[in-house]
Amino acid sequence: MAEETLFSKIIRREIPADILYQDELVTAFRDIAPQAPTHILIIPNHLIPTTNDVKASDELALGRMMTVAAKLAAEEGIAEDGYRLIMNCNKYGGQEVYHIHLHLVGGKPLGRMIGHD
Repeated sequence: MAEETLFSKIIRREIPADILYQDELVTAFRDIAPQAPTHILIIPNHLIPTTNDVKASDELALGRMMTVAAKLAAEEGIAEDGYRLIMNCNKYGGQEVYHIHLHLVGGKPLGRMIGHD
């Protein structure tokens, strides 16, 4: 897997992105090809290629990704109506950039998925 990704350059602000949140653990920015009115990517600041590569030492960053998702959902005004959090893993899971990322998607009805309530 790659040691450097497009997301690494966004974290370091070497390429432009609409960054909504950044701290020492995570960065969040708007997706350049949104699938819904709100489509934000939340990523750890250190490279974790896939969810298969997650280690116990990554738990703080992964937890921060979730709290940032909730914060941004509220700020975007989609928390009450609901939203979807998606993380893809490897080719069959639809992963395109090998730096894990949490999609925060909402702002319209999203329909049902496998495993729905």
